[in-house]
Amino acid sequence: MKDLRDWHTVKNMYNKGVPIKQIARELNMSKNTVKSLIKKEEEPKYSRSPRVTKIDKFKDIIREWFLDKQYDFNGTRIYNELCKLGYDGTINPIYRYLETLNEEKGRISQRATVRFETPPGDQAQFDWGEYITVIAGENVKIYCFTMILSYSRKKAVVCSLSANGVAIYEAIQDLFIELGGVTKELLIDNPKALVISHKKGEEVEFNHSALKLFTYLGTEPNACRPLRPRTKGKIEKPFQYIENQFIKGSSFNSVYELNLEIKHFIRSWNKKIHGTTKRIPDEMFNGEKSSLKGFYKKIVIDTELEIRIVSTDSYVMVGTNKYSVPVKYVDRQVKIRIVYGYILEIYDLDLVLVKKWNILQGKNRKIQDKDDYKDIAVRVPSSIPEIRRVFEKTFRHGNEFYKLASRVTKQPHFHAREFLKLKDLYDIADLDIILKHCIDSNVLKIDGIKSLIKEKYLELIIEHERVELILTKPN
Repeated sequence: MKDLRDWHTVKNMYNKGVPIKQIARELNMSKNTVKSLIKKEEEPKYSRSPRVTKIDKFKDIIREWFLDKQYDFNGTRIYNELCKLGYDGTINPIYRYLETLNEEKGRISQRATVRFETPPGDQAQFDWGEYITVIAGENVKIYCFTMILSYSRKKAVVCSLSANGVAIYEAIQDLFIELGGVTKELLIDNPKALVISHKKGEEVEFNHSALKLFTYLGTEPNACRPLRPRTKGKIEKPFQYIENQFIKGSSFNSVYELNLEIKHFIRSWNKKIHGTTKRIPDEMFNGEKSSLKGFYKKIVIDTELEIRIVSTDSYVMVGTNKYSVPVKYVDRQVKIRIVYGYILEIYDLDLVLVKKWNILQGKNRKIQDKDDYKDIAVRVPSSIPEIRRVFEKTFRHGNEFYKLASRVTKQPHFHAREFLKLKDLYDIADLDIILKHCIDSNVLKIDGIKSLIKEKYLELIIEHERVELILTKPN
């Protein structure tokens, strides 16, 4: 069969007046072929009768196995599967047919995604989005960590000022607790805090700390294909809804308040009909919760904890600010971490939580909890004016005693202060009874008071109770 070039050459020579016989001789063609090409108004096209091959009856299934993403078989796999169906030819016709399908396969949209549903308790999806919102009057970037149970579509959210490893590990645990348990699988993206390497055709290499967390939780991490967020489409969709229905136009006094309000928002959302399942997530969750693994105690991932030494005045320095801890940790090492960018957690070396504070804003500030100093607190005051104030405030007869002691002792505050120390041994109400007897008996020095207590304590208390009983007894 002659091609386009033959037809063009013959036509050109003939139009220039070259005889047919000469054209045939120069082009090594028969005269009939030359005449045929001269008569054609269009280029010659090759055609032949369809040839029956052994794969003809299998072409439909080959198309499905090759083009459908559910299968995506290569030539060798298709050949092996066809042999099971009775194909007795070679692999070559299969590859020739696949070449005709390559262009069609390339036209299939890369955005095409097969939606599938998972059984109860099988999978949760985790991710986060970034927003700008108003906190304490300023525009602040926040990170909204979200988890969704793939079966029931029940969701949980926690907001953070940071998206580092500490925040991610903490969020995964907090969200599983909020959702009521742990799924068999957790579908995640590929942040460095979770995934070190994810290359096509190779096993995913997970971060050591992440593996520690997943092992503790008892869930299997499943990293979605890089640059393929639709793989975890159930978790991607809520972020737009959160932005439009909650973030926009809102302001908050603190990140703590933001978290309270967004939790309330999400819990209300879980009571609304889901657009895909056409069911209410909370109601579907009733059929899923028994499939979840219980989880109640969080693990501290210690790879990012920093060491601090507690100062002699029992503070831990973070940045330029100070945070108090119990005095028993003075001069000892502790570990600190900042969670969600606004919570300071202080641990001992065994990772037992010692103290939790909200991060102070500004510089050179400090915050103190008086209970942290109770082990070294002065039992009674040493200032003379303060001794009198405390003494008179503590005992009903304190003012009367102090006035009398001022007349007969050189230092009434000394006797009052020593009497205050007796609070460690006796009930204040009983001491008030003793104090009244001392006033009546003109016993105003501490040595005499202690002797009186040693000799007559029970007698005086019992006598007081008897008198009270008589006075309150109806006539």
